[in-house]
Amino acid sequence: MLLRNRGRRTAVHHPLFARAYVRLGPLADAHAGVRPLRRELLAGLSGRVIEIGAGGGLNFAHYPGTVSEVVAIEPEAALRQAARTEAVRAEVPVDVVPGVAEALPVKSEAFDAAVVALVLCSVRDVERALAELRRVLRPGAELRFLEHVRAEGRGLRAVQRAADRTVWPLLNGGCHTGRDTVAALRAAGFAVESHRRLRVPPRGITLPSSPMVLGTARRPETAG
Repeated sequence: MLLRNRGRRTAVHHPLFARAYVRLGPLADAHAGVRPLRRELLAGLSGRVIEIGAGGGLNFAHYPGTVSEVVAIEPEAALRQAARTEAVRAEVPVDVVPGVAEALPVKSEAFDAAVVALVLCSVRDVERALAELRRVLRPGAELRFLEHVRAEGRGLRAVQRAADRTVWPLLNGGCHTGRDTVAALRAAGFAVESHRRLRVPPRGITLPSSPMVLGTARRPETAG
């Protein structure tokens, strides 16, 4: 694995959220319709992949055999331990390492693809995190994303703003539901090739986190 010491803080500490997520995350995947979205997110990937904010490793079982290696970055210690357990069960090689999205401990242009799934909502600095993703991807490489996104409706958007300014990040590991993920990708210099909006869960009560987006972006072949 191509690692480098970035000399910055590599830890995130959300112990209560982490314990709850390890226990409830698989249930949410099964009952809220997230599991098939993870499979769709990862379908067709190949080569060396970096996954940012791997959480408890719920993506690992869905990587196709064409992937030669996954380097999974996870800053929260309890989640990282759960991810290492899942990595042992994965059908592709997965190396789980500490690190934060804003200072990835890997060399530049080292990966054929990157994956972010329910993580850009919680990073401290989205602009820096996306700059790091662009740095570590080879020119022309894909970025697959499955993220919370700002709602289209004015009412739900107001609910997201209120939640993000108060209790939601405190209860959900720093999550901010109302970030404009697609706009942030474009501002960071990625070419967004396809995306579609989703409601998760597809039926029942609408939460601030229900609006989501699934898509593919690409680091351009040339600078600019």
